[in-house]
Amino acid sequence: MRKLKLLFSLTALLPLLANAAESKLDTGDTSWMMISTALVLLMTPAGLALFYSGMTRTKNVLNTYSMVFGAFAVAFLVWIIGGYSMAFGDGGSMQKFIGGFGNAFLNGIKWNDLSGTYPTYVFVAFQGTFAAITIAIASGSVIERMKYSTWLVFAAIWTIVVYAPIAHMVWGGEGALLFDAGALDFAGGTVVHMNGGLAGLVLAVLLGKRNGYPRIPMKPMSVMLTALGAALLWFGWYGFNAGSAFGANEIAGVALLTTTIATAAAGLTWVIIEWIVFKKPTLLGLASGVVAGLVAITPAAGFVNVEGAFIVGIVGSVIGFFGVAVLKKKFGYDDSLDAFGIHFLAGLWGALATGLLAVKDNDLLWDGPLKASGDRMGQFIVQIESVAVTFIVTLIGTVVVYYIASAITGGARVDEETEQMGLDEAVHGEEVLNL
Repeated sequence: MRKLKLLFSLTALLPLLANAAESKLDTGDTSWMMISTALVLLMTPAGLALFYSGMTRTKNVLNTYSMVFGAFAVAFLVWIIGGYSMAFGDGGSMQKFIGGFGNAFLNGIKWNDLSGTYPTYVFVAFQGTFAAITIAIASGSVIERMKYSTWLVFAAIWTIVVYAPIAHMVWGGEGALLFDAGALDFAGGTVVHMNGGLAGLVLAVLLGKRNGYPRIPMKPMSVMLTALGAALLWFGWYGFNAGSAFGANEIAGVALLTTTIATAAAGLTWVIIEWIVFKKPTLLGLASGVVAGLVAITPAAGFVNVEGAFIVGIVGSVIGFFGVAVLKKKFGYDDSLDAFGIHFLAGLWGALATGLLAVKDNDLLWDGPLKASGDRMGQFIVQIESVAVTFIVTLIGTVVVYYIASAITGGARVDEETEQMGLDEAVHGEEVLNL
């Protein structure tokens, strides 16, 4: 009788096993993508929020953290409502530039649908964390002077109007403008870092400088918090880059290693430059170099070898340092926490370097229509095109969304009294202990 029951149980399982085999669900890939999603989520409301908060003044620390945290929540929900559909849906006659609305609120996507070897729901969540961190990056340029209400409205509209079209053109599949051209962006050099960094600069210019900048010293509240944030970003970035291999596979291993190499090289490079120029190696410089390296390697992580990772990291750090220490002073813009100097410039370098350094002797690496011919210059030109398209769309889109959000909330900048008091107390009614 016991044997009969066991046989019956196994027989009942056969259809389920057959369906699983047919669906080609891979539990290893699924596990890795769920872990990667959690790691990327950690990067924003923990890593980036701490990284930014430590660099701001004590009276604005909680507002800074709230801008990052709030942007993540808003952008992720907007992603589910319509962002995913516009980035990865079928755009019909507009497929070159934008997806459609067929998957709004994830309509038409079943709980057991697959994206490759793991659930589509996991892919949606994974990509949603990318959308959320992109707008959160921009907050670093405008802290201490932008109205919280305007910021949340801006984050919601911008995710749809700017982020989704760029993500679609680069990653939206066959028919999408830059995807068909063969643009290489492994994990978001153009889509995330150039996009968020440039949006930050545009907002900073439109809002104007903080009162007293640069005459009044604006010292960081806690370099320790910034360093902790950088460490959490580095940790979470393995989900960002290695997760963009979309499975527990060889390319995930490549991305993990190249990310580590480039980041370590960039951090040390920044410290050495500081030592030479300012005669003091600072923890803030080390943390900044680490983030510059992470940004620079992002578009190239799955395409370059060990030597390429060293080059990307070192040069990315030099460019980031130049943006923070030289370019900002020369042009006088108030990019509060250097979102443009680090994210846009290092992301720009990484995007272009990918075309120059992508490995072409392995079918799993350099991908796209130009690989077969080994057309290195052609690939570099495509990378320039992807950078140019990102720049134009972000610039125009951010200006338009800024004025819409400003009109909705009755102006984008806090009044002078609020700015003087500090946004923590004036806006949120809270204070942080000075650590």
